[in-house]
Amino acid sequence: MHQYLKAIGFGSINGKTELNEILYETRKHFHHHEVVSQDDEMDFCEFQKEYGPGIGIAMYGDMDLYEEFYMQYYYPYFLGTGVTSNAEVYIERRMDRESYVGICEDMKIGISLIFYLQNIVEYLKERQRTESVKYKSVTLSGLCDGGTVLLPVRKDKSQEQKQREDVHNRMKLMNAARTGDPAAIESLTLDDIDTYSKVSRRLITEDVFTIVDTYIMPYGIECDRYSILGEILGLQSIENEYTGEELYVMTLEVNGLTFDVCVPVKEVVGEPAVGRRFKGNIWMQGVINF
Repeated sequence: MHQYLKAIGFGSINGKTELNEILYETRKHFHHHEVVSQDDEMDFCEFQKEYGPGIGIAMYGDMDLYEEFYMQYYYPYFLGTGVTSNAEVYIERRMDRESYVGICEDMKIGISLIFYLQNIVEYLKERQRTESVKYKSVTLSGLCDGGTVLLPVRKDKSQEQKQREDVHNRMKLMNAARTGDPAAIESLTLDDIDTYSKVSRRLITEDVFTIVDTYIMPYGIECDRYSILGEILGLQSIENEYTGEELYVMTLEVNGLTFDVCVPVKEVVGEPAVGRRFKGNIWMQGVINF
């Protein structure tokens, strides 16, 4: 059973019998179906069924000449909104199955952001049409099993302006450092040392979450899972139509990136509201916009 089924409202599933019923429902009463040719005998198929606004289950497998479907795997999905990044993205296939991950090199966060690719069949069709796949942007989203709501960090207008300028300057330095500029590399190193020194002094008398406004960092051994802390920019409630479970959909700003996160209402500690912060562990997914 997939760990993040709970994140889209299937936390009440008790065993594989119930899971197989849901998968049967997904296969027989799908909302979206795509096929891409693999060889003369098999096609690669995708079935998606929505169980609420933007949430659902996707199934992938092979279909033979007699239209018999052989499932390889499934996963719960959550479709984000808007554009998260226009940075360069690399696509890599997983070794064990026909699924793909994207690697986004956005300078705002300073790390390579890895996400599970949702529009696999669309990407495969584009790759068949042209050797050089071109895209416009990427829309990221996160599935979360549970989290905590934190109060915001108090900042005045001048502090917010200075923070934006610092982020902009750091992005310029990181771009220069990627090209091998020794002055930029030295400046970034000195900034990191200075930041570490300031944080160490403040931690003596302050809590870490009054110092750190937002963050994103790898979590666990899976490459597309992250621990995040972000400011809530938007909030709405949706319902899983199959189970009736209520879910929060939060639009978060995390280290300058904006994306949506879906989390069960009953697994959230605190009352989320615009302006407050949300802390949790997410499975990052994404759609490449061609």
